[in-house]
Amino acid sequence: MVAGTERSHAILVLTGAGVSADSGVATFRGPDGLWEGHRVQDVATPEAFQRDPDLVHAFYDARRAKLETVQPNAAHEALARLDAEWPGELLIVTQNVDDLHERAGARRLLHMHGELKLGWCLACGERFAWVREMGTAATCPSCGGVGQVRPDIVWFGEMPYEMEPIEEALQRCHLFVSIGTSGAVYPAAGFVQTARYYGARCLEMNLEPSQGSMFFHETRLGRAAELVPRWVEELLGG
Repeated sequence: MVAGTERSHAILVLTGAGVSADSGVATFRGPDGLWEGHRVQDVATPEAFQRDPDLVHAFYDARRAKLETVQPNAAHEALARLDAEWPGELLIVTQNVDDLHERAGARRLLHMHGELKLGWCLACGERFAWVREMGTAATCPSCGGVGQVRPDIVWFGEMPYEMEPIEEALQRCHLFVSIGTSGAVYPAAGFVQTARYYGARCLEMNLEPSQGSMFFHETRLGRAAELVPRWVEELLGG
């Protein structure tokens, strides 16, 4: 068992694209630097949305539709089990914008990069559920404005959500676990350093060592769908 995981301890789990990869959700960026065939700066920045909203909406509409064809995998299910059975403090922070953690049953969860199934009205500031195509002619259900709705996704150059409770949890946790993330995108890439500074034991599970691998006490390599259920069983069963 990983040291520092007694049942009274607080756990913070950070998940990235590698957790959803076994469900068929594309990872954030491939080896060619493209995200599902697009340059990141063309679909994931506020400037891209101002420059070509049709392209950005088409990109996220396609990703939203893709979610209807995929299911949570064993990693999501294992983390939902941990959420249900861990008697101490637990927070799952995901960088993913899919809803697979929720569909698996996780409840102690924060989306730091937004959610694909939410819309955000730039006119009135309201956020709301959105499961269909959005497009440039979308109407805000709160204020009735047309053409001011965007995906509630944190793009490059924007501040991630829920940073205050995440920072508090990083300072309190006794075990920090990073799963399926490259360690290349800040501020999430710096979470391990914060957690370790405050005394947490740090474990990463990934296909390959992350860019911040040297900051972890332990690295386990492999697919999240295989590693995470074994770790959760070890934690709860041990």
